[in-house]
Amino acid sequence: MNGLRLIEEIKADNVASVKELIESGGDVNWQDEQGWTPLNWAAGKGNLEVVKLLVSRGADVFKVGRDQRTPYLIALAAGHVEVVKFLRQAEDEAGGEKPARPERKYCKAYSLRDFRQFPNWVEGKINWKDEPPQPSENGERKAQPLMDVEIAFLHQDYTVTQSMWHGENVIFNQVTAEWKEFCAVALKFKAPDDLDLIVARQQS
Repeated sequence: MNGLRLIEEIKADNVASVKELIESGGDVNWQDEQGWTPLNWAAGKGNLEVVKLLVSRGADVFKVGRDQRTPYLIALAAGHVEVVKFLRQAEDEAGGEKPARPERKYCKAYSLRDFRQFPNWVEGKINWKDEPPQPSENGERKAQPLMDVEIAFLHQDYTVTQSMWHGENVIFNQVTAEWKEFCAVALKFKAPDDLDLIVARQQS
């Protein structure tokens, strides 16, 4: 039961005992009743020294328990920046087939006036869920034009929608290098990565 003892020593922050157990052949991929390995627990505790030691001894960086979270995701949820950085690099450098990291949805609101400054801006209606068009003076019904002051949403894939939901009521989807540069320079748009979100959470 060296694996169980290894987990208990990690939970107790007994680094010296952890090192001894690993050196004596403790099972670095042993899973407890909830499926967590020593690396899962070390990631949650935020002990970078132990995390590095476990990975160097063959701990599986993609192993998940019942909660389906990798050590990386556990460290991310706990806000351990240095452990997150190390495990992200360890995942990137791991050989073989890798599970995809969950895609984080992100969008930011701007007025249409801001988007219309782009020289190649062309509006369309894709997957559009219209409200009933308003009647005109002669009784005919026609869709109302979008006004400069209306709010639209720029998403992490650089598409623009009227709805805050990605892929719904799309106004613009002609994503080019020029459009990305415009978003970065003129709109100061940058979808945050996991580390940005940790820092923001810690500063709030």
